[in-house]
Amino acid sequence: MHVFYTPDIATNCEMPEEEAGHCLRVLRLGVGDEVTLTDGKGCFYKAVISAATGKRCQLKVLETLPYEKGWTGWLHLAMAPTKNMDRTEWFAEKATEIGFDELTFLNCRYSERKVIKTERIEKILVSAIKQSLKANKPVLHEMTDFGKFIAQDFKGKKFIAHCYEGEKTLLKEALVPGEDALVLIGPEGDFSEEEVAKAIEAGFQPISLGKSRLRTETAALVSVHTMNLFNQKG
Repeated sequence: MHVFYTPDIATNCEMPEEEAGHCLRVLRLGVGDEVTLTDGKGCFYKAVISAATGKRCQLKVLETLPYEKGWTGWLHLAMAPTKNMDRTEWFAEKATEIGFDELTFLNCRYSERKVIKTERIEKILVSAIKQSLKANKPVLHEMTDFGKFIAQDFKGKKFIAHCYEGEKTLLKEALVPGEDALVLIGPEGDFSEEEVAKAIEAGFQPISLGKSRLRTETAALVSVHTMNLFNQKG
């Protein structure tokens, strides 16, 4: 089943140009053909193509299909992007396929990448929700300074994963099913000791992801997968 991303379908019954191009020129669909849409905000739509001219594809919505995500709570992952963007993009795709709610990129003391273009990540998130048949696109934020980020108010549990010695609880043992959760993942060189101390002071609980030393994107994916599993419905 092909799903087309139409974020404004509630007010504008026309596919975005890129989606329309794929629908009309690649899949060769035309007037009268039924299509499935998602707004990325929690709904699928059953629709029919009512007009197709050039790069434009107009739609008539037949039915709105509310989508219930498969996990409870709000799952937020904040990570320092990797130097190699392919690794961050891989994480964004796989984490979306698994299922989470929010992604923030952190600018940390040891970050090797200080600038990130979120337009490319946004497209990956859209592609991943369509592929995995989800109607909720994760909220994506621009790069945020670590200190500014941890000073914000968050609901639920707050965790920071780091590699320094000290008392740390396994993430799977620290989570409370159904409760909102936020996990911080640092750069390849880890958070600085000062950043860890500031996070703990701000109410973040130190956690471990196991005995293996993980790359940034792997640690981020393990965190999302663990949060998702512990919040699965049914």
